[in-house]
Amino acid sequence: MQHPDPGDPGTGTGVAQPRRLRTVTGPLAVSAVRGPVLAHEHLVLDLDHAGDDGAAVLDADLHRPAVVAELTALREEYGLGLVVELTCRGMGRESQALARISAASGVPVVAATGWYYEPFHPAELDGASVEELTATLVGEIDDGFGDTGIRPGVLGEIGSHGDSPTGPETRALLAAAHAALATGLSVATHAQLGRGGLAQLELLTGAGLAPHRISLGHQDLLDAPAVHRELAASGAYVAFDTVGKESYQSDTVRLRLLLALLEAGHADRVLLSCDISRHAYLRSEGGQGYGHLFRSFLPRVRAAGVDEDLIDLMTRHNPLRFLTGADTKES
Repeated sequence: MQHPDPGDPGTGTGVAQPRRLRTVTGPLAVSAVRGPVLAHEHLVLDLDHAGDDGAAVLDADLHRPAVVAELTALREEYGLGLVVELTCRGMGRESQALARISAASGVPVVAATGWYYEPFHPAELDGASVEELTATLVGEIDDGFGDTGIRPGVLGEIGSHGDSPTGPETRALLAAAHAALATGLSVATHAQLGRGGLAQLELLTGAGLAPHRISLGHQDLLDAPAVHRELAASGAYVAFDTVGKESYQSDTVRLRLLLALLEAGHADRVLLSCDISRHAYLRSEGGQGYGHLFRSFLPRVRAAGVDEDLIDLMTRHNPLRFLTGADTKES
């Protein structure tokens, strides 16, 4: 097992954190990210092979021009500084396609490793121990995706569904925690419809991972302000990362939930994104696109009285602190 290189995040044990991110086109200084970050997106994705009838596909060749066009426009109009791409093992991840998208759009991209929730688990999880799964993740983090030389910069989106993870989901979550401790990467989860975030947090922290290195996914789909406050109070990040997915939750409800969390004093624990996961969500196909956060939702947040410093905190400082494992507001 190799040790993390000098550009990797630290271990989260109190040691000062190096200030570089792992992107699909190489190391990137945190200080180079001057604009907002999309904290949970998919640029290339294929879940159809696992029996999802919802056509949750962003084909690397067919849809790449539209994805590049959207990211380029967001960089030019809003200064988009980084995309955290959480397509992991078994989800149709294509690291070289991500590198081409990043290079063509001029937007840095952080890729991921780990396993999604159980209906989409590949056969490699069958009967594998936590130790074996951990070794798989650490190997990919240390050595990269195959022979591409591209390495992940985050563990995610590590999934579960329901109020408690299933047995295989528990093993995947524990493996992610152990890999995070071994390599310094942070962990972003998929909590199906927002449920199970507290159980995920308990499992990950029980394995020794600090809460500030954990992001609990899809909490904007759970209309439970008390749960959001509890997650944030622990020090974990609360991801409102399906902004614009009105068929799951209205942005009106999302705004109410976000404002409640801000009013409770937890702006420094919020992550925001759109989780574009179907080609029908692309603007070229009439969808809301990756820019819905900037074009529609954040103007409503501003209209509700949230100032630019807090918006910059949520959209830039917070995701950078999460990725680097830092537990201060400096980034």
